[in-house]
Amino acid sequence: MTTQRDFEAVRHARASDPEAIRRALVNRSRRPLLVGDNRLFILAADHPARGSLGVGTDGMAMADRYDLLDRLAEGLANPRVDGFLGTADLVEDLALMGALEDKIVVGSMNRGGLKAAVFEMDDRFTAYDLDTIRELNLDFAKLLVRINLQDAGSAQTLHTAGDIVTRAAEARMPLMIEPFMSEWSEGSIKNDLTADAVIRSVAIASALGASSAYTWLKLPVVPDMERVMKATTLPTLLLGGDPAMASEDIYRSWENALGLPGVRGLVVGRTILYPPDGDVGRAVERAAELVHGAR
Repeated sequence: MTTQRDFEAVRHARASDPEAIRRALVNRSRRPLLVGDNRLFILAADHPARGSLGVGTDGMAMADRYDLLDRLAEGLANPRVDGFLGTADLVEDLALMGALEDKIVVGSMNRGGLKAAVFEMDDRFTAYDLDTIRELNLDFAKLLVRINLQDAGSAQTLHTAGDIVTRAAEARMPLMIEPFMSEWSEGSIKNDLTADAVIRSVAIASALGASSAYTWLKLPVVPDMERVMKATTLPTLLLGGDPAMASEDIYRSWENALGLPGVRGLVVGRTILYPPDGDVGRAVERAAELVHGAR
């Protein structure tokens, strides 16, 4: 459990010894990407970087950074949580807290399409870049690819994403792509979560770059998920889904999808970090059992 002393140490390092951040990341203990059952359970928290702080009906649920870090640290303390996905600010805080030892660390790259902005479809790469991910000994890169057939800006997103996929393959850096077919609706972006739309996004994302050798997919769990998984041979991680759904419905959908060929695990954030009953440890353990099996 984190304490005020842990947070004071983070604040002190940031103000007085910023090089401590690099040391914590470069010198942290690492593990192979896949071990044991060859499946991954990763906690994610890159939503705040797009100004998306809400969970359910609480539009500012993730605004308290100390509360978020405390929830993440509790989840990462479970040895069956394999890693963390986030932007540099959170990765650095957790590294200073010692929460990322022996964990897979995934650097989130393009977070420039801010939620509800007129430029929301402009998913620019404003967070991690591949060179920094390699330099700091992170294990994985992640990029969002939202494709809007009515928005010409999607062409630039695809062009940039393709270049990054090529560079990641050249660097032998695993990279997960989170693709969506998206459209404007009442001033905001909505992702099409029909099976046909997800399959179309998979086809487009899988072909990005000069090589898909190091490409993974991060896909939503949708109805007819079996048909979705027949659309790709790439290793696939499931994303957490809508926190507003009833908990039992979410867990049931994960359990069914985790049994499909090609599915390698789960990447989940708000749904697990802010469970309805407030028990983060229990929510994390239950998800861990779905991914890795009962203890």
